[in-house]
Amino acid sequence: MAADESEPTTVMTDADLTQDDGPVEPAAEESTPQEAVADQAAGAGAAAATADEPRRPDTLESFSAEPSNPRMRWYVLRVASNCEDRVREALSRKVKIEQLEERIGRILVPTQREKRMRGKVARVYDRKLYPGYVFVEMATEEDGTIPEDVWFMVRETMSVGDFIGSDGKPTAMKPHDVEKMLAVVEKSAEQPTLAGMAGMKKGDAIKVKEGPFENFEGEIDEVFPDKGQVRVIVTIFGRSTPIELEYWQIELA
Repeated sequence: MAADESEPTTVMTDADLTQDDGPVEPAAEESTPQEAVADQAAGAGAAAATADEPRRPDTLESFSAEPSNPRMRWYVLRVASNCEDRVREALSRKVKIEQLEERIGRILVPTQREKRMRGKVARVYDRKLYPGYVFVEMATEEDGTIPEDVWFMVRETMSVGDFIGSDGKPTAMKPHDVEKMLAVVEKSAEQPTLAGMAGMKKGDAIKVKEGPFENFEGEIDEVFPDKGQVRVIVTIFGRSTPIELEYWQIELA
């Protein structure tokens, strides 16, 4: 039940009850990136995390939903796992060397920037949203086929598979899917999220799994992504009491 209004609400932490210190996935079944975009935009971590890698200096211009050329659309290229950045860099070099800028625009490996706790230090890493795929902004022929010189250049690049599509024609991403995908990447570049806190929001039912409040149940009152903490409301001695915990001390019920 709610605390009496006549008494001030006190935020309790682990230190208030004890002096002891607190306790110090393969990719999913293949689904096309087009099908996964909506989940990523909603904050669901459906894509499997790849190995830690240093931050990449992406620019906000790369995230613009406006096409580089009115004739260009976004297409999805299958590549060997863990070779996404290598393919992106190789294709970018070839486009410049062969002067195909009118045919191929941006080449992206969408990532989400995340903070991860190492001891008490938060470090920033890039997690690939769609392992095994590279996104290519490209102009096709009027019949939807890939220009011969472009297709030859792509196919001759090591670790490249083929474009998602059928009958020799790649399938362009829908404009709203492109906007959602780029919005997720842009947002994470501006403010990295803390891995493990994705999806946590006010009102979620939780259970404390570690610390002096272990096995207490309650709900999230506020999330502090920059500190890696959450404020939850639990019942202590018959009273609803807010306590602040580390995100790893709770689990969603």
